[in-house]
Amino acid sequence: FPFPYTPYRIQEQFMEALYGALEGGRVGIFESPTGTGKSLSLICGALSWLRDVEEKKRQEEARLLQALSPEEPGPQGSAAGEPDWVAAFVQKKEERDKVDRLKEEQIRRKKREDRLEKIRHNVQLKYAAKRKRSEDDETKRLLQLSKEALSQGAGADVLDQLDHNEEELILAEYESDEEKKVVSGLEEDDDDLEEEHVTKIYYCSRTHSQLSQFVREVQKSPFGKDTRLVSLGSRQNLCVNEEVRRLGALQLINDRCMEMQKNKHEKKSDEENEGKKRRASRTVCPFYSYEQMQFLRDEVLVEVKDIEQLISLGRETKACPYYGSRYAIPAAQLVVLPYQMLLHEPTRNAAGIKLKDQVVIIDEAHNLIDTITCIHSAEVSGSQLCCAHSQLSQYMERYRKRLKAKNLMYIKQILYLLERFVAMLGGNVNQNPAYQTVSQTGTVLRSINDFLFQSQIDNINLFKVQRYCEKSLISRKLFGFVERYGNPAIAVKNNKENQKLAGLQNFLQSLQQGSDKEGTPQSPPVEAENEQLRAASPLMQIEGFLLALTNANQDGRVILNRQGTVGQSSLKFLLLNPAVHFAKVVEECRAVIIAGGTMQPVADFREQLLSCAGVDPARVLEFSCGHVIPPENILPIILCNGPSNQQLEFTYQKRDLSQMMDETGRILCNLCNVIPGGVVCFFPSYEYEKQVYAHWEKTGLLTRLAAKKKIFQEPKKANQVEQVLVEYAKCIKRCSQAGGQMTGALLLSVVGGKMSEGINFSDDLGRCVIMVGMPYPNIKSPELQEKMAWLDKTMPRAAGQAPSRVLIENLCMKAVNQSIGRAIRHQKDFASILLLDHRYTRPAIFNKLPQWIRERTQVKPAFGSAFAELRK
Repeated sequence: FPFPYTPYRIQEQFMEALYGALEGGRVGIFESPTGTGKSLSLICGALSWLRDVEEKKRQEEARLLQALSPEEPGPQGSAAGEPDWVAAFVQKKEERDKVDRLKEEQIRRKKREDRLEKIRHNVQLKYAAKRKRSEDDETKRLLQLSKEALSQGAGADVLDQLDHNEEELILAEYESDEEKKVVSGLEEDDDDLEEEHVTKIYYCSRTHSQLSQFVREVQKSPFGKDTRLVSLGSRQNLCVNEEVRRLGALQLINDRCMEMQKNKHEKKSDEENEGKKRRASRTVCPFYSYEQMQFLRDEVLVEVKDIEQLISLGRETKACPYYGSRYAIPAAQLVVLPYQMLLHEPTRNAAGIKLKDQVVIIDEAHNLIDTITCIHSAEVSGSQLCCAHSQLSQYMERYRKRLKAKNLMYIKQILYLLERFVAMLGGNVNQNPAYQTVSQTGTVLRSINDFLFQSQIDNINLFKVQRYCEKSLISRKLFGFVERYGNPAIAVKNNKENQKLAGLQNFLQSLQQGSDKEGTPQSPPVEAENEQLRAASPLMQIEGFLLALTNANQDGRVILNRQGTVGQSSLKFLLLNPAVHFAKVVEECRAVIIAGGTMQPVADFREQLLSCAGVDPARVLEFSCGHVIPPENILPIILCNGPSNQQLEFTYQKRDLSQMMDETGRILCNLCNVIPGGVVCFFPSYEYEKQVYAHWEKTGLLTRLAAKKKIFQEPKKANQVEQVLVEYAKCIKRCSQAGGQMTGALLLSVVGGKMSEGINFSDDLGRCVIMVGMPYPNIKSPELQEKMAWLDKTMPRAAGQAPSRVLIENLCMKAVNQSIGRAIRHQKDFASILLLDHRYTRPAIFNKLPQWIRERTQVKPAFGSAFAELRK
């Protein structure tokens, strides 16, 4: 694959290692700092291997069909001692079944290929489908007009003493505690949807934008024409129903979508019960059409499409892209999805992803451990707990007579859990959490079992409660209730008999935070109020916390963070063992490739993920290749002393010294005099960057810097990052064209911030990257201390170092490697990298730099020799 991104030498080594991992069913850790070339090489190599597998499978099928022909006689005896005719009958039956299965699979495959080929070459089919959709729309419109005309003369029915619009807020009867079979949501049976999953590749990356960029590269590759590719995403990204999209929050969109599906299935049964009172009409999704989703599924498989094209197709065909893409998974050869979707088992199952004997490629995997930990951790605040208790209490009181016994039982259990959680924070659910002071502040860690016992909820089956929340859609019903009665004035007016809840209503009013001080419920809703209403139904956040508490006792901890008031306090579940969730992926898959541009240090992946997941060390394959650039295009320097011979050691104790900040400023002034274009300087934290900037402003050093480079600072808000980058690039381009004293721009960034990952400072945007100090994590953090203690307890010592110490160094160096990797982005790029701290020379630290940087790094004790190298 002689792609323009990488030299053939590296490509050949890469492909050889990739084929070995896929063919041998291994777990590969691949490091290749070649940007887009790495991603495209991964997938093209995997697709090439997949074609070989499919061809071998077809040859094997043909051989078996020929060998198992009915003319051949069966065996004449049996080792088990059965009569010959019994053994012959059993074997013939097995052979017949096998032949039938193979023939059936061939028929399905041929049918699918013929259908896709027909759609690919027959444009008339598209016009026919479009015409039929227009006719269906017109028919529905006429039917709706007829219904409206009839309803005007018939009058409206009133259901009991409730407003008919409230019917959708009532929980359906919860019949069983056992898991029910998942309803497919389809009105007709179709053989294609029962099709077994073909061998496929699941390609995962971090964000939807990275996936879209990757899909566009696949479209341009030799595999772009005839690869069956499916792009998956969340409902938040793929939903085309504007009414649902307006909800904003992912959980609300999910709940609303599920409820609309449920309404669709209940609609038929309601219409059949003609003798009963007519139920209020319930909203169903117009895009959830079986016939249209079939058409969309075939369109997805015919041609490679990214998420934006998939959404456009969904709007055009009036079919749901979320479900249409899911129905295309079994027949797809390449499935592209964010790795959060693949790593979270409930999400994986809901999407219909089956990993058995499939290939998984996880790209941009440098923060894979943090991602797994974050996905399976959960935090709830005291104000959320009190607010949920208040809302759920009011909901239960209003609809008590309409709720079935099991619904009431589970709601009371949830209320009890909320009471106990608030009690653990030192508060009372019946009082405003913002005014309840906590007597004993601080952070306390508990094991899961200890927390359950101390909060007196060990007698409640959390598995059943969590399953009830998920199946009954109670968070969605509660959200609808709060949307309707979120304004306390309306709620009190409609519930005058519930005087005992007046205090809780006042609490709800306090959450408004003055957004409606005039008390005018008639005023039109504004966006701030909508946001407040969304935040006023926190039960879905609490559901995540309940799910987290079902982890094994040894795999996590509960952190009780007690601050000044109960509202500011919180309960947090911290996952300590990410391998317990990654193990299922590794066990089921044929092969797993963990890839990234800078994967060093890889010890974390081997020990915390693979060893703890029970992966045999012999199954793990490591591959790391050099960069595509020649050695002279990069100059990494470790600088130990500054211009005034001040030793550079940015420890927490020394970095605040004025002489250390002055020395850093002198270094930057000298560099900006000789380096053209853009200079990117990374600081350990936002606070330190702000402190240094203020010091330079006070001493006048900032003015000297601004004479050569226009200074930009990384913003904290994500929506401002793009604007700063655009201005930064414009300034550099303007200076390079105009000439003069101003030679470019200086960008002050933060390690772990918005610009340390996924941003390309290629060419003049990043001719020099400077790393100020070493960004060690906050060792005082309770979460980090607990993680360190857990590692020391469960992991063996490596090279005489405690696992906790190795963790701290690895976290630091992963952040450094990601940041300094922003500069060199293609084969002809060049840049210098400056590491300002003598501690980088320590062997344990130095060896954790990427190999392609480590091999070319120069250690400079004095600034003079380093400056001379940079001038060259």
